[in-house]
Amino acid sequence: MTINLNAKFAEQAKIVTGLPPRTPSTSTPDYVSLKNYEKMTIVILVDNATTVTGSAITVKQATAVAGTSEKAVSFASALRNVDTDASDALASFTVSSDTFTTDATNNKNLIYVIEVTPDMLDVANGFDCVRAGTGDATAAVLSVLYILHGPKYSTLPSAIID
Repeated sequence: MTINLNAKFAEQAKIVTGLPPRTPSTSTPDYVSLKNYEKMTIVILVDNATTVTGSAITVKQATAVAGTSEKAVSFASALRNVDTDASDALASFTVSSDTFTTDATNNKNLIYVIEVTPDMLDVANGFDCVRAGTGDATAAVLSVLYILHGPKYSTLPSAIID
């Protein structure tokens, strides 16, 4: 997708809250449907306090936004910045066994970015919905933002309904 600088970003990409800011415990980020988009970017913002335990991050797929037949999405890399106060650079890192844990350095703000494309999903079996998975954490506030881009139609279709 090429961004049209003469149009508003929100007219070219669907922006959806997956998880409002909170310390993840029993919280589950929402699903979005990728069936009308070519790509999805998951942005995870983290605000660490002190005595932090990180949150295990995964990506899940389902056949409906209700989470029907949920299973893991395989991904081998992501981007991160483990000190956003010191730099705005994102660095690629390798993901092991389709999961990673957010950095647990005290008093740091972090950002993680995961790219998801339909070819990563089990589309042959009807899987077109995606969410981030967040594990329990201590003394860290996370938020999850989904950016769906490459719409298949000129009007951006809803991503929160099937």
